[in-house]
Amino acid sequence: MRSAKNSQILIAALGIAMLVAGCASPASGSPRATGPQGPTITVSARPLAHVGEVLVDSHGYALYMFVPDAQKQVTCTGLCAATWPPLKVPGDATLAAGPGVRSALLGSDADPAGGRVVTYDGWPLYTYSGDVSPGQITGQGIDLNGGDWFLMRPTGQPLTQGLLP
Repeated sequence: MRSAKNSQILIAALGIAMLVAGCASPASGSPRATGPQGPTITVSARPLAHVGEVLVDSHGYALYMFVPDAQKQVTCTGLCAATWPPLKVPGDATLAAGPGVRSALLGSDADPAGGRVVTYDGWPLYTYSGDVSPGQITGQGIDLNGGDWFLMRPTGQPLTQGLLP
């Protein structure tokens, strides 16, 4: 058990180091697609190994929810947000539901650090700095930065069971 905690701390430290060095993945929420009014933030559903279908950002990075957010309230800020970058909505951006995503569940909420964060069924969505490639899910089910983190299903429910066999 101690080894698992040390591994989680090491992964978090690596993610922070990547952010400081400017090598963070594009999962930090910066959109690339732009429409006539500005960028478009697209959330899609995608099947990933060992977990089935989950939400991903426009770059294919898995999206997580944070249990302490207690729906509709961003609580991951500061160092937590450096490890778990929220999927941000720039002021001129539009949200788009990609394949498998229910547009009625897609929204945004105020971020205490400023701006807005994409939500799904009320849960703020985050990427994980430990996921260094699209499709990785190294943050699934870990207790880090004050609470548990789970992948988000297209149904609006978190994947709390862990990994599939």
